[in-house]
Amino acid sequence: MSDVLSDDGSINQDDSQEDVMTPAELIAKLEEAWLNEKFSPELLESKSEVVECVMEQLTHMESNLQRVKKGDAKASVHRMEIDRIRFVLSSYLRSRLQKIEKFFPHVLEKEKSRGEGDPSLLSPEEFAFAKEYYANTETYLKAVALKRMPPNLQTVDLLKAVPEPCLDSFVFLRVKERQENILVEPETDDQREYVVDLEEGSQHLIRYRTVAPLVSSGAVQLI
Repeated sequence: MSDVLSDDGSINQDDSQEDVMTPAELIAKLEEAWLNEKFSPELLESKSEVVECVMEQLTHMESNLQRVKKGDAKASVHRMEIDRIRFVLSSYLRSRLQKIEKFFPHVLEKEKSRGEGDPSLLSPEEFAFAKEYYANTETYLKAVALKRMPPNLQTVDLLKAVPEPCLDSFVFLRVKERQENILVEPETDDQREYVVDLEEGSQHLIRYRTVAPLVSSGAVQLI
């Protein structure tokens, strides 16, 4: 997405499109990405375009704040809103880095195996961080432990050594778009698979694996 910040603070899409994203819509997209990332057990698709636009929006808001007269009550309100947005943005990026550190070999493997045209899991900066973290971990393990092991034990497969995200954990969600015939896997051997309809606006507690595609598409929101 080549969104840019217009003079009035709105976000314009590509020239070939007429859609305009307002600052409020942009912040709503950031908050949605933040909550999904916070409550999802796996690393989700990178929203680097939203992050870049929010940073531009913060710069725009800071510039506007400089023009407000000292003592104006509006200044404190705007400052609180800027601080709130910075908190959400920082928390979103922190959540992603924590998952990269926790699941780094699986994150890199998934990024490497994605098909052409598929959305990137990592931003360029996150990809560089993940590769450096992987290399540093290997170097540390070799220096501290592996070189002291017998020759046949001096290698380690990090893909097997590092646990994968638990996609079978349960998440709370709110349905944004009605979904029909969602297949729910049984909880015990005595149960059978069954299908459910998710009504718009309804809230559910459900296994993440079942709704992972709906989280990616934006049909549901983790809460």
